[in-house]
Amino acid sequence: MTVSRWERGAQAPSAEFYIELGNLGGKADCWFFWRHAGLQTADLMRVLPSRSPRYVLASAFAHLDTAIAGSGGKGKTRQEARLVAIPLLKVSAGTHGEEGDKLLDLSEAPAEEMIAAPSQWCPNPAHTSCLRVKGHSMTPTIPDDAIVAVDSSQTDHSQLDNKIVVAWDAKRGLSISRFRRYRGVEVLEPENREYESVILTESRGWRIVGKVLWWIGKAP
Repeated sequence: MTVSRWERGAQAPSAEFYIELGNLGGKADCWFFWRHAGLQTADLMRVLPSRSPRYVLASAFAHLDTAIAGSGGKGKTRQEARLVAIPLLKVSAGTHGEEGDKLLDLSEAPAEEMIAAPSQWCPNPAHTSCLRVKGHSMTPTIPDDAIVAVDSSQTDHSQLDNKIVVAWDAKRGLSISRFRRYRGVEVLEPENREYESVILTESRGWRIVGKVLWWIGKAP
């Protein structure tokens, strides 16, 4: 592959090349390339020792389990707690026809608030975060400006058929859709049939960021 084909968008480097470029880039630029190889900090945190939480939680959440997006671990909790505090990130996932934020790794996004949710709703709280939805292609199921909870540890395509997911593409950014598999063909489908589907086998830049667990929104 030549650099000119990469610059024109005709062909992208393989994951192995992206990893090597990240190794050469050093601390300042490594994650720019590693994210394109499909790596997320959550993947690394699962095999590294625990680290300090990225966010300082208000005392109001002292009695809750705390989920630090992408940390791979929890803060200090009480065993009897039945709620988890999920960070609401300052990023949006666009629906079909809308661009979302370009960030691939949700663990790098800052949190603007914390949302308390039942622990039964969050099977992997350390890898769960919330973000806003922008657009109307998921209506009536998920309305514009709803808040969705995303489990970034659930990215196995074979386990996500007919599930709502957040996906990522370099041009469109974060996008929310229903993931479907039809005889080997993978498709991102809107709930609103006025919008077009995206065939993943024809759009190799797409990556699954995580499974949508639940969503909330204001009453009209």
